[in-house]
Amino acid sequence: MITVSTLNLIIAQYGGHHVSSDSGIGMGGMGMMFGGTSILGLVLVGAIALIGYAVQSRLKSVMTHYSQDAAPVTGAEVAKRMLRDAGINDVQVISTPGQLTDHYNPSDRTVNLSEMVYAEASISAMAVAAHECGHALQHAQGYAWIGLRSSLVPMVNVGSHLGQVVLTIGLILAAIGSSTTVAWVGLALFATTTLFALVTLPVEFDASRRALAWLDRSGLLNSRMQQGAGTALHWAAMTYVVAALSSIAMLAYYAMIILSRSGDRR
Repeated sequence: MITVSTLNLIIAQYGGHHVSSDSGIGMGGMGMMFGGTSILGLVLVGAIALIGYAVQSRLKSVMTHYSQDAAPVTGAEVAKRMLRDAGINDVQVISTPGQLTDHYNPSDRTVNLSEMVYAEASISAMAVAAHECGHALQHAQGYAWIGLRSSLVPMVNVGSHLGQVVLTIGLILAAIGSSTTVAWVGLALFATTTLFALVTLPVEFDASRRALAWLDRSGLLNSRMQQGAGTALHWAAMTYVVAALSSIAMLAYYAMIILSRSGDRR
């Protein structure tokens, strides 16, 4: 469910292609050409990066703790029961290699659970499995935000790759005194990833809400276990918040660089 490049996996599920994990970030050195404004932007980006590291560390700690807390059924059994209770019979629950690779794939109607989540009977496995089934419920019930997120994927795939190239060229042109128009076009393309990150937030929070509600109704967990599942999903959701903040910070960073060049040319 959570990876270092969280949004990349989501986009890949819909479009079959990964967005480059360093979209825009690899151009950080370019900003040094533009003086103090870029330094402020770098401080902002660095602060978000530190927050992201703290959140990822906390998530890892929480998931490790609750993976050692025994539960009555495995993640696979949770997923099958939750889908069955929702009347969803055309979604398969399968095991996928790796760790933290859990996701729902709407293109082939599968809930993909990492090997540990699939086979493990723990609170964290149950929480993660229920969360991914939350996405299947969203898809089956026509949840508006997941439909919007799906529709954005083609645009994001283009914007994240082409935007990086166009923005790099635009910043080079701006550095040698040319118009900033190309840089603004590149930034607009890059902004599609920010939009995607923001749209992802209600999708992920709603999936966790659905997961916790079903776990509560199922009677599989006592109050302590239910609280643990809520804690695990809370910190998982925080990684998406950090991803959105990181994307906004990068957008602001490059916007400040372009604006500083526009001001210098007046």
